[in-house]
Amino acid sequence: MAEIGLRKRIWGWMAFDWATQPFYTLGLTFVFGPYFAAVSFTYFEAQTTDIEAAKASSQALWFWGQTIAGLFIAFTAPLIGAYADSTGRRMPWIWMFSAIYVAMTAALWFTFPDASTLFLILIAFNIALIAAEFMLIFVNAILPSLGTKDEIGRISGNGAAIGYWGGVLSLFIMLLLLAENDSGKTLIGRDPLFGLDPDTREGTRSVGPFIAAWFAVFMIPFFGWVREPRQANRTGGVKEAMADLKQSLVGAVKRRSLLNFLISSMFYRDALNALYSAGGVYATLVLGWSIIQIGIFGIVGAITAAVATQIGGIFDGRFGPKPVIKTCCFILIGVTIVIVGMNRTSLFGIIPLSDGSALPDMVFYFCGAAIGGAGGAIYAASRSMMVRHTHPERPTEAFGLFALSGKATAFLAPFLIGLFSTLTGNAQLGYVPVILLFILGLYLLRYVHPEGDHAQWSKSDVPLP
Repeated sequence: MAEIGLRKRIWGWMAFDWATQPFYTLGLTFVFGPYFAAVSFTYFEAQTTDIEAAKASSQALWFWGQTIAGLFIAFTAPLIGAYADSTGRRMPWIWMFSAIYVAMTAALWFTFPDASTLFLILIAFNIALIAAEFMLIFVNAILPSLGTKDEIGRISGNGAAIGYWGGVLSLFIMLLLLAENDSGKTLIGRDPLFGLDPDTREGTRSVGPFIAAWFAVFMIPFFGWVREPRQANRTGGVKEAMADLKQSLVGAVKRRSLLNFLISSMFYRDALNALYSAGGVYATLVLGWSIIQIGIFGIVGAITAAVATQIGGIFDGRFGPKPVIKTCCFILIGVTIVIVGMNRTSLFGIIPLSDGSALPDMVFYFCGAAIGGAGGAIYAASRSMMVRHTHPERPTEAFGLFALSGKATAFLAPFLIGLFSTLTGNAQLGYVPVILLFILGLYLLRYVHPEGDHAQWSKSDVPLP
């Protein structure tokens, strides 16, 4: 019975990745992000005669919003995690942020093509992003209790892979049945379902309610099967949380491997998140792709992510997470260099391209597959590596620090992309700083111990209750 209960907990935990992945696949990258970029481009185009400047301003606005959201998460995530550990309560937080997430994603329906709600929707989207990231802290804190050290990498990889398959399925549904192209038809040449009006982009705008409904349905296994751990019957409050957080921060500074991992992941995860949120925007502004083209690009990337993440979990189980993270960083550096050097007229300013050349499209499809595969694997391996640095009694606080490292400079990549886009007046050159962030993250990995701090805390390989 105990074995069956643990399996249900694992499947319930994995359901979270399936439930939330459409926000990142459909919302951040492949449907809503490009649509928002197109709407904001319309807004800025009306204010200037410089088309490139309008594209750069549109891209910058998208990233300024994420800059503010990242700063908010960075300052509050560790405290919330410490408070949850001091009180021993995590599920109420997940319930609360779930409600906020559903409300804000559903509100994306009101992104009208005339840009009349542009800034309100930008706020709603980033509140949803904050809620999703906070939920992730508490859900990740459950991971150490699901298996032994050697099993965690596989569980994390399988969970992320399941999530990406959810992203693939949700993207198929949107493209085949809801999101319309410039002619008002879906990918299979039909009108959007439910009589949605293509002239006002209701098919594409339905991505918000779709994300909300998907989450509400597929979180049922999580809330049904995942319970608070038995030791979570403590009393605590803000004072205790602040004291615990201070102790954790001081301890992190003294632990060389943990400190370097947190800083390393701070840079490479920031750069990766920028690539995720930039993919559809780049395709819209630099390559001139339609929502349907971007959706197909997303399917390629999501399928690659699902497969590569599961493979990465297998390698993690055999060789540990550190080699997986390093390999993925090298791949992502190469991809970003290609993105910076490619446009419709040339490759790296050296190889001229004829009008209508399909080469940039093919190259970017390859880049999307590489970003999806390497990004999925590095995400799962990073969770696994954090478990190796996590004290068994303070998992939420530890993943709060992990969120801090992911968000302390989460404003940096969006800020630098926005800044470079504004200064150069060129959307393509805005991605130059991303290369440096990956290189910094890769360099600091050399000081991270492959086994982390796990050995000094774990007296056995028995999973925590």
